[in-house]
Amino acid sequence: MRKLGTNSYFCFSSNSMRKSKAKKEALTVSGGVARPGQINDDALSRLRKKKILSVDDYIKGIRSGNRNILAQAITLIESSLSSHNDIAREIITLCLPHSGNSIRIGITGVPGVGKSTFIESFGIYLSSIGEKIAVLAIDPSSERSGGSILGDKTRMETLSANKDTFIRPSPSGGSLGGVARKTRESIILCEAAGFDTILIETVGVGQSETAVHSMVDFFLLLMLAGAGDELQGIKRGIMEMADLIAINKADGDNLHKAELAQTEYKNALHLFPPPESGWIPETLLCSALKNSGISDIWEKINEYKKHTTNNDFFSTRRKEQSIFWLHESIRDNLNLHFYDHKNINVLIEKLETKVKNFEINSFDAANILLNEYFNKFQND
Repeated sequence: MRKLGTNSYFCFSSNSMRKSKAKKEALTVSGGVARPGQINDDALSRLRKKKILSVDDYIKGIRSGNRNILAQAITLIESSLSSHNDIAREIITLCLPHSGNSIRIGITGVPGVGKSTFIESFGIYLSSIGEKIAVLAIDPSSERSGGSILGDKTRMETLSANKDTFIRPSPSGGSLGGVARKTRESIILCEAAGFDTILIETVGVGQSETAVHSMVDFFLLLMLAGAGDELQGIKRGIMEMADLIAINKADGDNLHKAELAQTEYKNALHLFPPPESGWIPETLLCSALKNSGISDIWEKINEYKKHTTNNDFFSTRRKEQSIFWLHESIRDNLNLHFYDHKNINVLIEKLETKVKNFEINSFDAANILLNEYFNKFQND
């Protein structure tokens, strides 16, 4: 008798073989052990009881470069629980004086262009020249379940093991341009932790990518060659925002196609009006897989920073971004306050039913809700 597993056996005796043939079976398998659940209840209980540190402990941990405490603080900022909001705001306020000393780089591109591979190759290069890198990778959230894979630490395995690198995947949550609602606050915390370069990876290309453009100093657009008409499907607004276009996967048999695409993009860029920064965007070739052209991109980023610092555009743009996010915060908070307000949710359900039954149109229903909200707000 030969053992195959915990509860399974092959029987090789002649009697056993004859019995097996009679039953038209060659293998008998017992029921085995019941499969354990995917979630360990004890571990889940410990997570729920995880202690929230004091604000001073968070600040000390962040300032000392403790990546675990930095990650915990970002989790607080991203939390939708009202009990976390006050401590999160206090952490941001205390980190603000220590922020602003990095170069913030937004990286976007069509799906499949190799953003994660590029960021890993780029990050490894930056680390080799002494830069401390924080990667805020935005993963798309499911419209159906609200869930997100958050797999960037898996895709950037080598970079995530680097002691001078912090990688934080966050769900987009359906927010504009695939940018997590709290990404800008996360940037502040990463800068306070001493990271020199902040890389923000977005979900993909679209006109709503203005959201990431509004929080970075440099906007890098990754493109592919040989994927059809090189300019087809690319929004003019995206190309106008780009400070540099890098054609990735320019290697092997694809190199010639990449060179042709480079010429086409250069010609297209000349059709756009000159940007306010006075910087003339360029098109470069690179291969994240072969680590070619990576240093050229970093050189252009440094040239851009020097150019915009000399003409004061760098600091002016950051001030304008702060004003933009002031108004974005007002909109976000009004939205949260509206849906959290007492009686509003009950009225929403009633009006949704009426809208579905064509008893009232959507615009009148919205006006009723807003009037109810403002009346309640004034009475409170």
